[in-house]
Amino acid sequence: MTQGVRFKPTADQLRTARAMAGYGMPHVDIASFFDIDAKTLRKYFGRELELGSIEATAKVAQSLFRMATEGKNVAAAIFWMKARAGWREKQIEPPVDDRDAESMTDAELEEIARSGRPRAGPQSLTITRIIIDPKAPAPMVIDGEVNPTSTA
Repeated sequence: MTQGVRFKPTADQLRTARAMAGYGMPHVDIASFFDIDAKTLRKYFGRELELGSIEATAKVAQSLFRMATEGKNVAAAIFWMKARAGWREKQIEPPVDDRDAESMTDAELEEIARSGRPRAGPQSLTITRIIIDPKAPAPMVIDGEVNPTSTA
């Protein structure tokens, strides 16, 4: 780094900094590439650093959205639903006890309540999300059973 000499970036350096920021390179590495201090980088390339990152994120989001909505990539669709629609993976724990609540002691019932795990039996309910081909007709759910050949 040359001290005392005023830095003036060229158009090519501005494009390079924007691209490097878009690729996710740390600012200290970009500064080293240009042989300048990180403070100088932020002063003269601040806009390029910001736009490079924004443009790259937008391009990846566009690509992910296209893959998810065109049915080309199930993983992309699942990721989109987790990131944007709040879907979460949850481990389903086996029921605590399949005995009737009437035959259990108060202590046993309290232990089940404290554990947070479901009881077996008709009180248990499992909700399943199904990822469906967006081009296929919507399935009809009848009495909790999915009939993929019917349409709603």
